[in-house]
Amino acid sequence: MGAALFLEKMSTEEKIQTMEIIWDDLCKKADSISAPPWHEKVLNDRENGINNGEDEFVDWNSAKKSIQDSIA
Repeated sequence: MGAALFLEKMSTEEKIQTMEIIWDDLCKKADSISAPPWHEKVLNDRENGINNGEDEFVDWNSAKKSIQDSIA
């Protein structure tokens, strides 16, 4: 099974619509999709960082401002 998409011929609107269709389809099947093995390690590392005091949670508004400041 293969779907040939001619991305270079698609408009931005068509690409976004295609992504939305794919995302909706994936969401319907979310329970049957397993995460890759590396994902559990990343989550465990982040949880350990929080538990050990090496990392901290930052609210979304502060995170966005920090990102914006770093690229400005």
